[in-house]
Amino acid sequence: MVLLRRVIGDALRARRQGQHRTLREVSTAANVSLGYLSEIERGQKEASSELLTSICDALGARLSEVLREVSDTMAVAEQVEGVLTPLPRGDQKVEVGHRPRTEVATDGQVSVTVRRDNPLRTTLRTTRNMRPGNAGNARGREVVGV
Repeated sequence: MVLLRRVIGDALRARRQGQHRTLREVSTAANVSLGYLSEIERGQKEASSELLTSICDALGARLSEVLREVSDTMAVAEQVEGVLTPLPRGDQKVEVGHRPRTEVATDGQVSVTVRRDNPLRTTLRTTRNMRPGNAGNARGREVVGV
């Protein structure tokens, strides 16, 4: 299952790295601890709307821009059957000899490649086509869903 907090963190990290800025620079500008910002970028913590706004301001981006990017990624990911379906509760058995299954979906602006490594691990790789003024969004990014 792909978690929203991981896609948000991925979008924030991509913007920061596209600006060639360190976690320390952005955490200082956003007035958030470096460790907490790192956890947000890795999708381990869910940030409040106030904190997301502060981080976006520090990155020189509007919250609506980041959320639109996240929304576009999630919309394309929804086209891949089962990618947003939660894993069943209880013990999961990883099949021995299970081969990764890869699926691709695109809407012309965002391409999402989903690789299901095993029942407990799915990798979502997003690639955003360049738009004028969004040169930092051209690189592919990976979000691992567990």
